Amino acid sequence: MQRLRLEISGAVQGVGFRPFVYRLAHRYNLAGWVSNTSKGVVVEVDGDTEILARFAEALLKEKPPVSIVQDIRSEYLDAAGFATFEIRASTEGKKEAFVLPDLATCGECSLEILDPDNRRYRYPFTNCTNCGPRYSIINAIPYDRPSTTMSGFRMCGSCLREYEDPFDRRFHAQPNACPECGPHLELWDPAGVTLAERDNALRKASAEILDGKILAIKGLGGFHLITLASSDEAVRTLRYRKGREMKPFALMFPSIFQVSEFCVVSSEEKEVLQSPRSPIVLLKKRDEHNPPISISELVSPSNHEFGVMLPYTPLHILLMMEIGEPVIATSGNLSDEPICIDEIEALERLKGIADYLLVHNRPIARHLDDSIVRIFKEREMVLRRARGYAPLPLSMDEEAASVLATGGHLKNTLALSIGRNVFTSQHIGDLETVQALRAFDEVWNSIEVLYDAHPDIIAYDMHPDYISSARARESQIRGIPVQHHIAHVYSCMLDSAVRPPLLGVAWDGTGYGTDGTVWGGEFFHITGGTVRRIAHLRHFPLPGGERAAAEPRRSALGLLSELFDDPARHLPLGTFSGEELDVMKKMISSNLNSPLTSSAGRLFDAVASILDLHQTIEFEGQAAMSLEHAIGDNKTEKSYPVHILEPPGEPIIIDWAPLIEGIIIDASEGMDTGIISAKFHNTLAEAIAAVAEATGEKKVVLSGGCFQNVYLLQRVLDVLENIGYEPFIHRSLPPNDGGIAPGQVMAALMMDSEK
Repeated sequence: MQRLRLEISGAVQGVGFRPFVYRLAHRYNLAGWVSNTSKGVVVEVDGDTEILARFAEALLKEKPPVSIVQDIRSEYLDAAGFATFEIRASTEGKKEAFVLPDLATCGECSLEILDPDNRRYRYPFTNCTNCGPRYSIINAIPYDRPSTTMSGFRMCGSCLREYEDPFDRRFHAQPNACPECGPHLELWDPAGVTLAERDNALRKASAEILDGKILAIKGLGGFHLITLASSDEAVRTLRYRKGREMKPFALMFPSIFQVSEFCVVSSEEKEVLQSPRSPIVLLKKRDEHNPPISISELVSPSNHEFGVMLPYTPLHILLMMEIGEPVIATSGNLSDEPICIDEIEALERLKGIADYLLVHNRPIARHLDDSIVRIFKEREMVLRRARGYAPLPLSMDEEAASVLATGGHLKNTLALSIGRNVFTSQHIGDLETVQALRAFDEVWNSIEVLYDAHPDIIAYDMHPDYISSARARESQIRGIPVQHHIAHVYSCMLDSAVRPPLLGVAWDGTGYGTDGTVWGGEFFHITGGTVRRIAHLRHFPLPGGERAAAEPRRSALGLLSELFDDPARHLPLGTFSGEELDVMKKMISSNLNSPLTSSAGRLFDAVASILDLHQTIEFEGQAAMSLEHAIGDNKTEKSYPVHILEPPGEPIIIDWAPLIEGIIIDASEGMDTGIISAKFHNTLAEAIAAVAEATGEKKVVLSGGCFQNVYLLQRVLDVLENIGYEPFIHRSLPPNDGGIAPGQVMAALMMDSEK
């Protein structure tokens, strides 16, 4: 007889791991105990050595499906003489346990809420250990009910019996509740007057949506604004009230079968849509469809994709069952603000947007937007990381100092390293408003409190004007500034678990460069702890500086001024008024507020302007998206010439001059815009391959917002692989600025180790 002690770390709390161990111990007739700790789960059992080995093997093989075992440490000790097997109270200590993301409603709970004979029939807060809220309700580790926002709801006798029964799937399900003892719904008018309660509230809300009204609905991690996707009037009204003129809206469908009527859905996309993560998935629109209902062209204008999700909570399941057709389900906020999570705050912030509010009395601990993914090369690529994904960590090779990183300015997230793990917060958004800054501060406080963190280092973007960086500099923690694009590369290195030496390619809109220019088309040679900028796109001026990000015409004028004495002659008629043009030319010639840039994102903008796709934009990346979408089915292997300049002792320069000249000639001769765009993308891919060959590094890491472009990314992968190079791309972390913070963590650790 011996005692086996197992220390299990990972996502093993709130997933039914302890009752699973309890049942497993009973199967093998083992005595001992299991307990949650601040690091994970600890198990001790007495038994015969052979049986203990079988128990340990079964534990890993049969673990709960939504659990994640990162590490398991085992040791054999002298038998303790346990008489029974018990589940012990949680213990405190250094907080390293994973907090599980919120999980979509499981099949068993879905059946219960649709069963008239079940006591949870039509109950919108039904959950079990396999599903339901986690990260959105937790206040502290270990994950126990008193540490959640469910602490104010006292379980009735029936729920308590389930909660205390190790053989029930609701054993220690912390949000466990029913209509008798749990949260409930209310329907409010815009003044906060209650119009209906409980199931009547849900039915009346559904009826109002079917009548074309806009409802603010409090869900899992915040409010959705929901209205009929088939109604031009409803969609137009929502766009006007929300201040969102063109950016696509996300759709929620009642079923996967209805999704397939409107979208092309692969088996991988179907699997992700129906997974416990249940994100928004970008799907290609069907060219032809004839269902009994339609989707307004205003939902996703000038875009060949829909952002699609399925109902992922009992509330959404019941709501969509009543409505029976696709709805817009967009974040409950004004444009550029974070999602609203409190019903009292919603009365003020959503005033003038929502006709009614469907609210509930379960508090939300932290805001969580819907995550966004696409399937690329048969695997997920996360573009916005929030509900269903955050805050699961990525692992480093070894333990290191604790680093808190404050991310960038756009698509902001924070990251925190503890031991070997790098935890990345949920999506916060662009730090452009008072509400966004408040959310940033709340997430910072939340992530430190949740993990009882005391960081040794704070990492931040070296841009002098970023508020996220100013907040970091104001702290009392030792700071390390990290260049924006170097953070991008390190983010992908963490995501892909790839180590130097390698070539890092970081292409995006803008980032503060160490030479005083605006970077964005960068190549870095990383060897050990050394990072060297070895190549970049040719510079051109940006008249108006940051204003150029919203006006592609400014990028085009600055770029063309490098090639022609009369740059405006090569822009579409009416791009600038005469007065505007005079001002812009003077700014460029006198170098007044016209910083030089090597940005790939601004190069995309310039080409979109030259081809008259966009002169101004409403949302980030709109011009580049239009360039990609213009390709359509225009497949060509042709490209434009590009010059690779190698000045002595200086970084390689990718000279886009022949590329732009070729585009102008093709456009003047009436070539299809889609073919021009395809040739443009092909040229950029070949330029990346040319730099890779110049360095000779076989491993090439690709990061930055430009690599959200599927055509460009696929082309780069094909070109690199064809010449024998090994490209690495993002999967779990966004390639855009949402992945900056964990990259800052990795870069800061590297820089600190080199001191």
